[in-house]
Amino acid sequence: MSLGRHHDPIVAIATAPGRGAVGIVRASGRDLSSLVLALTGRTLLAPRHAHYGPLLAADGQPIDHGLAMHYPAPHSYTGEAVLELQAHGGPVVLQLLLARCLEAGAHMGLRLAEPGEFTQRAFLNDKLDLAQAEAVADLIDASTEAAARSASRSLGGAFSAEIDALAERIVNLRMLVEATLDFPEEEIDFLERADARGKLAAVELAVTSVLARARQGALLREGLRVVLAGQPNVGKSSLLNALAGAELAIVTPIAGTTRDRISETIQIEGVPLHITDTAGLRDDAAASDEVERIGVARSWESIHSADAIVFLHDLTRLADPAYLAADAQIAQRLAGADPARIFEVFNKADAPGATAPHREGLSLSARTGAGLDALRQALLARAGWQAAPEGLFIARTRHVQALRGCAEHLAAASAHAGQADAALDLFAEELRLAHTALQAITGRFSADDLLGEIFSRFCIGK
Repeated sequence: MSLGRHHDPIVAIATAPGRGAVGIVRASGRDLSSLVLALTGRTLLAPRHAHYGPLLAADGQPIDHGLAMHYPAPHSYTGEAVLELQAHGGPVVLQLLLARCLEAGAHMGLRLAEPGEFTQRAFLNDKLDLAQAEAVADLIDASTEAAARSASRSLGGAFSAEIDALAERIVNLRMLVEATLDFPEEEIDFLERADARGKLAAVELAVTSVLARARQGALLREGLRVVLAGQPNVGKSSLLNALAGAELAIVTPIAGTTRDRISETIQIEGVPLHITDTAGLRDDAAASDEVERIGVARSWESIHSADAIVFLHDLTRLADPAYLAADAQIAQRLAGADPARIFEVFNKADAPGATAPHREGLSLSARTGAGLDALRQALLARAGWQAAPEGLFIARTRHVQALRGCAEHLAAASAHAGQADAALDLFAEELRLAHTALQAITGRFSADDLLGEIFSRFCIGK
């Protein structure tokens, strides 16, 4: 997205594609008076009031009858003048209105909005900071109630307020340190009297607290990628169905029934888990055909990119040497993965002939549901989830990374402050870098390419 075109007037359909009761076409720009006249036949609309009437084509005939609302700058979502046209939500009607807007606004350079451009303008016009702007998309994309509530808090400024408070404390510490740089004979005693190291330790502790909650917020937004892996017929599809509470995957006694990846998102305590059922893992010689071989290859792709791997075993086949040998081959191939990602799970605990697990792990029955709660809690623990505290805000990976960077610079500043010769120039520089890392979260300091990357992921019309 080009930041150089942010003064152009823009227009887009602001509602989701498809049919609906109501659809909205939204325009934003410095002066939309000619567009108001062309679409409504009125020279003036009372600010922030809904006006019912015909929405006009170029020949003066109505395209539809609906509502027109005008929001003069700066009292609008984008900070510019905004015109919203609400019509019946048929795709043809909305496309006709959009085309008419582009036609009527051609003389002033009205163009189709790019993804996220309305929210980008809200950011550029100081209606939202960057963290709040990202929360708009997060609220739309929220897959759980907890994620939606946390995104709403971030949109309301809860996360930004925490970051701004941290930044202010670091700025005050910077002022204290930098004020001493011109007085080298007095700087050590001055900083000791001002308890600079104590203030720094308090800021480090506060950053650690916000970082911990940001990790929780990022988990609410992004969820955990879980892959069910194991030999054919160990119960992976049954486990997926049991976790999802629906018959998503076909379950039969025939080996190789699942021939490709099946994915489903569920939630546990508000945390989204993206669970993938994979084709049974066996070597190419044992695969029934080329389709199954491709499915097995895709299974390994999913395993390598997963946050958690549920390695499923069949308790009724632990006395079968061939089964154990195949399990050992899978285990050997998984040996390169982080052990913390692998969950040893033994299925069919309720079946006749089930034996005790041959190694440490979790026993369950996908058929009866026994042991499922223990698996759910183990997955949450693997994700680092703790019971959601009140006031949890949504966060993104980049926010977590920025907070980690801030914490690292504060740690380096603490090391410099503790030196006998008190290298205050380096102390001050680390504080500056910590401050910059925080500013990147709210957009007080952000590169143009970062802004383009963030807003390009929004939907058109938002």
